[in-house]
Amino acid sequence: MEFKHYTVMKNEAVNALECRNGLIYIDCTLGGGGHSELILQRIQPDGQLIAFDIDNEAIQAASERLKSYKNLTIVKNSYTNIKNVLNELGIKKITGGVLFDLGASYHQFNKAERGFSFSKDAPLDMRFNQDSNFTAYDVVNTYSENDLVRIFSEYGEERFSKRIAKAIIEQRKLKKIETTIQLADLIKKVTPNIKSAIHPATRVFQAIRIEVNQELTNVKNTLNDVLDLLEVGAIISVISFHSLEDRIVKCLFKYHSQRCHCSKNQMICTCPPPKLELVNKKPIVATEQEIRENPPSRSAKLRIARCISG
Repeated sequence: MEFKHYTVMKNEAVNALECRNGLIYIDCTLGGGGHSELILQRIQPDGQLIAFDIDNEAIQAASERLKSYKNLTIVKNSYTNIKNVLNELGIKKITGGVLFDLGASYHQFNKAERGFSFSKDAPLDMRFNQDSNFTAYDVVNTYSENDLVRIFSEYGEERFSKRIAKAIIEQRKLKKIETTIQLADLIKKVTPNIKSAIHPATRVFQAIRIEVNQELTNVKNTLNDVLDLLEVGAIISVISFHSLEDRIVKCLFKYHSQRCHCSKNQMICTCPPPKLELVNKKPIVATEQEIRENPPSRSAKLRIARCISG
């Protein structure tokens, strides 16, 4: 299957970085290489781009697409290891900026055997990193009822979490749930028939995918790591695709842009200077034209901040 990946808000996200020749930039989520290619075009001849990905197919496709650029380093590693990787590369500070595109790729969702989609029958997988041993099958078939309720509620905001979790446990007593269609049909069977634009399994599949890949924990931890790596003036540009991720980005940016975190009864502020300055207080969203071309981009939100203190 040909690798396909639509680069969401390509110009907006890269414009936010204010790319300049001679500086170091990081693309934490290489994907199909769309954002990376635009960054590379703008930082010639002496800028440097380091791009991370854990998906072998994405790396293969992007490497071919970007093979003519000599100032690119592609790292097969999770962006969660950014501190260690940059240290190994001899990079102490990100002088230009860092970009996160937190969405799964079109290719991942539409390649049946990856198990992300409930519309294609496939083994329960959902791993971004195909070298990992932990899959959606493990979540569905080994988690306790309470843990299933927790992840469906927290990560999927699913109002029928208890009902779905109970049905999964009952089904497991008879036979393990092995495929996406088996799980989707079970969810559809035990939830009320409500008129909605989304499939009844959508939220549960999102929750399982987040759990398998530890997406929310990774985003929070890595953003904090990146703050330590930014040179004054460097920019963070983050595209998120659901409210849970966006809330993490929004809260972290807000916290580190505030001047004071002291309690109300503290007479003298002892807080260090804020690390960030918000470039946009409200998130940037995709244009109507982009949404027509790529409907999933309707949920994308772009937040931007600039480092103002070391």
